[in-house]
Amino acid sequence: MKIAILSRNKKLYSTRRLIEAATERGHDVAVMDVLRCYMNITSMRPSIHYGSKDQTGFNAVIPRIGASVTFYGTAVLRQFEMMGVYPLNESVAISRSRDKLRSVQLLARKGIGLPITGFANSPDDVEDLIKMVGGAPLVIKLLEGTQGIGVVLAETQKAAESVIEAFMGLNADILVQEFIQEAGGADIRCFIIGDKVVAAMKRQAQDGEFRSNLHRGGSASLIKITPEERSTAVRAAKVMGLNVAGVDLLRSNHGPVVMEVNSSPGLEGIENASGKDVAGMIIEFIERNARPNRTATRGKG
Repeated sequence: MKIAILSRNKKLYSTRRLIEAATERGHDVAVMDVLRCYMNITSMRPSIHYGSKDQTGFNAVIPRIGASVTFYGTAVLRQFEMMGVYPLNESVAISRSRDKLRSVQLLARKGIGLPITGFANSPDDVEDLIKMVGGAPLVIKLLEGTQGIGVVLAETQKAAESVIEAFMGLNADILVQEFIQEAGGADIRCFIIGDKVVAAMKRQAQDGEFRSNLHRGGSASLIKITPEERSTAVRAAKVMGLNVAGVDLLRSNHGPVVMEVNSSPGLEGIENASGKDVAGMIIEFIERNARPNRTATRGKG
């Protein structure tokens, strides 16, 4: 099989592991910087060019699109879909999961456990918004933030009001969520491939920090998850339409709640914590499922 990996850096751990896993299984792999791809958008013969060459003959494409290039990255992926190439995750599903507000609304509609979440536009509604999510302490999240950037824990009512009003004053869109104190600065990353949790790890925040992201100094360890946590993670990935996802859960007093569904989950933390060949499992999933014109949306949306 001929597989394209959309990644801005072939030396990144996740990209490197996917190249290794695909090559070991005898596949031909090409890594493309998504921002260097350019497209010929035409009705009869849509094409993608990279390094002045027309890129044809691919059976599958693995998108490793960073959050900062979501718009252009999903446009390139959509072009591959229009050419009949099988995407590991579809462009529509990635766009859906990257929109924090849209993803929370979709998960809520399907009855999946979430922290109480508020969204407002006017500073006049801030006091009521804070009450709605159960008061301080609470978490304020920038809709565009990733890897824990743009996430603030407001420990008092006054701090919450000040931070929310400051963000609103900058015309920044934010979500306000209840703070799940009982989680103790830990979350669970469930790695989904297809309709299964293939590995799970607990991420624990550093002392004095509430964000457990590994990029922010959090530590990872193996964890056994409950059937309810497994089911919640699989359902969340399915609602987003993702074949491969990292679903972040918190253990709350009222069961597992979903914090985020990540469409380009990193492999380093999960492979090191679980000892599993997750990259190999991803390639095996592609081998089982890659067929021409198998994109559900065929580039629509």
